[in-house]
Amino acid sequence: MEKKFKRTTVTSALPYANGPVHIGHLAGVYVPADIYVRYLRLKGEEVLFVGGSDEHGVPVTQRARKEGITPQDVVDRYHNIIKESFKEFGISFDVYSRTTSDVHHKFASDFFRKLYDEGKLVEQSTMQFYDEKTGKFLTDRDVVGECPYCHKQAYGNQCEEGCGRALEPTELINPRSKETGETPVLKETKNWYLPLNEYQQWLKEWILEGHKEWRPNVYGQCKSWLDMDLQPRAMTRDLDWGIPVPVEGADGKVLYVWFDAPIGYISNTKELCDNEPEKWGTWEKWWQDEGTRLLHFIGKDNIVFHCIIFPTMMKAHGGYVMPDNVPSNEFLNLEDDKISTSRNWAVWLHEYLVDFPGKQDVLRYVLTANAPETKDNNFTWRDFQARNNNELVAVYGNFVNRALVLTHKYFDGKVPACGALTDYDKATVAEFMDVKAEVEKLLDTFKFREAQKEAMNLARIGNKYLADTEPWKLAKTDMERVGTILNLSLQLAANLAIAFEPFLPFSSEKLRGMLGMETFEWNQLGSTDLLAAGHQLGKAELLFEKIEDSAIDAQMQRLEDIKKANEAANYKANPVKPTVSFEDWEKLDIRVGTVLECERVPKMKKLLKFKIADGLADRTIVSGIAEHYAPEELVGKQVLFIANFAPRQFKNGLVSEGMILSAENYDGSLAVTSLLREVKPGSEVK
Repeated sequence: MEKKFKRTTVTSALPYANGPVHIGHLAGVYVPADIYVRYLRLKGEEVLFVGGSDEHGVPVTQRARKEGITPQDVVDRYHNIIKESFKEFGISFDVYSRTTSDVHHKFASDFFRKLYDEGKLVEQSTMQFYDEKTGKFLTDRDVVGECPYCHKQAYGNQCEEGCGRALEPTELINPRSKETGETPVLKETKNWYLPLNEYQQWLKEWILEGHKEWRPNVYGQCKSWLDMDLQPRAMTRDLDWGIPVPVEGADGKVLYVWFDAPIGYISNTKELCDNEPEKWGTWEKWWQDEGTRLLHFIGKDNIVFHCIIFPTMMKAHGGYVMPDNVPSNEFLNLEDDKISTSRNWAVWLHEYLVDFPGKQDVLRYVLTANAPETKDNNFTWRDFQARNNNELVAVYGNFVNRALVLTHKYFDGKVPACGALTDYDKATVAEFMDVKAEVEKLLDTFKFREAQKEAMNLARIGNKYLADTEPWKLAKTDMERVGTILNLSLQLAANLAIAFEPFLPFSSEKLRGMLGMETFEWNQLGSTDLLAAGHQLGKAELLFEKIEDSAIDAQMQRLEDIKKANEAANYKANPVKPTVSFEDWEKLDIRVGTVLECERVPKMKKLLKFKIADGLADRTIVSGIAEHYAPEELVGKQVLFIANFAPRQFKNGLVSEGMILSAENYDGSLAVTSLLREVKPGSEVK
C-alpha cells in the first residue's frame, strides 16, 4: 500500500560555485525540480524547495589557482551569479544558501563529530598521491590519468568523459598532477572513512527491494554498485579549503566535499527555519519526521552520492528520513557535442537571459520538451527556434489570441453566456476535461516531458475547436452560438493558464492577467466555469513572439567561434618528418614568382590556374587552393614555388609547370606563402 505523506522536501543538486549554470544543469536538475514543486504548490500541498551553492569542491581551488585569486573570491562571484540567474529564470527555491555559511559549517562539523564520537567512522592510514613539486597531497580531482575500464581521460574520483565509473586515484593508468603535470608519488596519510561495506545489506533491502519504482537508470546504477563489494570511503581530505575536520590530530584536513555538500540541504533548511519559524516550523520537521517525503533531483553523475553515500551517512547518524525517490536525468548535449565548461561549449543561463530577455519560458519549454529523462538528448538552436515559432507561437499563443480578440470584437471583452451545447461541444469539453487526469498521472511519476506535451494538447484542442466551429462566420447570423463557442474557448484558455503554471510560470501569469483570473488551483483544471458570464477580460496581447533567424544565426556564430578557438588552442603540429641531407634540400629549386593572372579552372572546383612571372619566361602553375582564395586576391602577389618539378598534365589538357607552396592551418585551411618585402621574380630561396 502506498504511503501517504504530510509534506514533501525537494532538493536539487548544489551547483559548484566555480562557474555559471548552463542549459545542461537546467535540463537535468533545476527545471524538472521546479516543475514538480510548482505542481505540488498548485495542489495546495505542503512543500519545501531547497537549493544552494556547493563552495568547497576542488574545482573551486583549481579556478582560484588559475586566476590567481582566493577560493572565497571565486565562490562569492559565482554564488551571486548563480543565485540571481535562478531567480530571474523562475526557479522558485524557498531557500538558496551556500556551504560557506556559518550555519552550514557548524551543522556539518556537528554531524561529523557525532559519527566520530559514536565510532561510526573508521580511522585509517593509506598511501595517497603527493605532488613533490608543490609539497601537497593531491585530492581525487587533482589527479588525472587514463581510466582503467574505458581508457578515456578521467579524474581520480570518476571517469566523467567515458564510462562514468567511480574511481580511486591509484586505479588510474599513468596518473599525473593536474596542477603541475608531474607524476605523483605515494605518501602515507591518515583519514576517516565511512564503512559503506557495513551498510551494504541494508542498502540492498532499502533500494533493490523497496524502490523498484525508481527510474531504470537510477535503479540500474545502484544495482551495479550493490552487486559489487562496497568499500569504506574517505570522508576527509588533505586540503586547505573546506570545513576543518573537528577532531584532534586532523590539522590540514577538511571534510570531503561529498560529505559536506549534501548536508547543505539540511543546514540550508535549518537556516530558513531559524529565520522564519512561524512559516516553516523546525528543520527537523522537514528531515526527521516520518510524515515527510524526501526527493532528490540530480544528474546521473550524482546518483551514487545521493543513493549510496548520503543515505548511509544519514542512516549512520540516525533519525533521518530516507529519500523516497531520486528522479535523476541523463545528460543534455549541445549541437550534437557534449557540453563542456572547460571548452566553453555551453549555453550559459546568465548570458541567455541577456540575449533573450523575457523569454525564460521559451527555454523552459524547449528544455522540458528535450528532457534527457531516459537517455542523453540534444539541444540545438534551430530546434529552439522551431519549437518557439511552431508550437508556442503558432499553437498555444495563436489559440489564446484568437479567443480573446474575438471576444473583444463581438462582446466588448466580456465573457459571453454559454448557451445549449451541441454534441460537438460536449465532445470537446470531455476531451479537455480528460487532460487533467493524464497530466497529473505523468507529473506524479516524474514524466515531465510527456506531461508538458499533454498540456499542449489543450491548445491543440482549442485551435481545432475554433477552426471547426468558425465563429467569425456565424457572427452574421447567430450571435448566441458565437457566445457559446467563445465561452468554451475562454474556459479552455483559463485551463491552459492552470495546466502550464508548473511549466511556463511567466506565460501563465501573463495569461491570467489577460483573462482577469484572480485565483487558480490545480483542482480547477478541467472545469468549464472558471470565468463567469459577464466577467471583464483584460487587454489581448501576444503571449509569445516569433524568434527571427538573425537571433539564431548570432548564437550559431558564437558557437562556431568557440569551436574554432578550441581547435586552435588544442592544435599540435604534426611530428617532424625523417631527417634529410643538405644535399637533398639543395636539389629543390624554390623561387619567387609574381602572379600575373589567376582564374578558376572550369568544372574543377578545387583548382586555380596561375600565370607566374619567374624572371625567365612566364609559366603556368595549377594549384588546388580554389576553396581558400578568390582569384582576384592573388593577382599581383609574390609567392614561393618549386621551379624544378617535372611538368604535370591534367585530364583536361592543362599542364602545371611547378608547385606553389602553401601552409596548412589547424583547421585544414591553406595559406599561400609570401614575402615580407618585394624581390625580383625568379629570386631563389636559400
